[in-house]
Amino acid sequence: MRSVARTIVLLITFLSLLSACSIVRLGYDHGAQLTWWWLDGYVDFNRGQTPHAKQAIQQWFNWHRTAQLPEYVDWLAAVRDQIDGPLTATQICHWSDELQSIIAPAFEQAVQLSAPVVLRLGEAQWRHLEQRYSKSNEELRHDYLQPDPEERRQASIKRTIKRIENLYGNINKVQRQLIAASIESSPFNPEIWMIERQRRQQETLGILRQLTPESVTPEQAITALQNLIEHTHRSDDPDYRAYQLKLSEYTCAFIAHLHNSTTPLQRQHAHDKLLKWETDLRALMTGI
Repeated sequence: MRSVARTIVLLITFLSLLSACSIVRLGYDHGAQLTWWWLDGYVDFNRGQTPHAKQAIQQWFNWHRTAQLPEYVDWLAAVRDQIDGPLTATQICHWSDELQSIIAPAFEQAVQLSAPVVLRLGEAQWRHLEQRYSKSNEELRHDYLQPDPEERRQASIKRTIKRIENLYGNINKVQRQLIAASIESSPFNPEIWMIERQRRQQETLGILRQLTPESVTPEQAITALQNLIEHTHRSDDPDYRAYQLKLSEYTCAFIAHLHNSTTPLQRQHAHDKLLKWETDLRALMTGI
């Protein structure tokens, strides 16, 4: 089973971006430019690399609108049909696995389109990426690795409540206590997570530095990038994979438990929210 925790966070983050129809349509229609700015902040493309990167990004968005958005809509509709009733941990994990399968082609398409661009990059870009990794890690340490255990716990509770209320609306005192108790007993360990994150970053930098036109073929570059994506979703470290599995199982059970504590009004809020997101995506599919 793939990392449910990672997928659910990805899903919630993605859906949170769809909180306003006008925003999501404007954002998606300008997605290629926004993605370019984000990627450029990480690798600092030079003048010769820029047009190739922009072209690859635009090609990906053109493909994504027709190939992926319909599948997102179908997935949301299937979840919405079941969210009014009680849920089990098995259902939550199944939805997560389905979502992973749905978005997998998006990563593969990105690999195919980005490989020629990656082969044009050099040491200046990788040094910039290394610096950006370091900055990002410091930001995450500030948010997840507070020195004071109570401050860290409260920050985790606050993040979780925000994500839950984005879907279900306001939650009550009992549900807040349920969240607090769940976080207290959760196997999530931010130190372990950060160590794995930094290990993957070093692996990524090492492999990217080997991808030069003189040393690899385009096909070999694609394979290397595919492996990096796979290790991001499923660690190549057996101990961390065991940790991922334990965390995934716990997360599924927690979400099911929390959902089953919700009121009819909260479930209606979730149902309506999913329907709105579904409607927004349908509009994007048709270019409205």
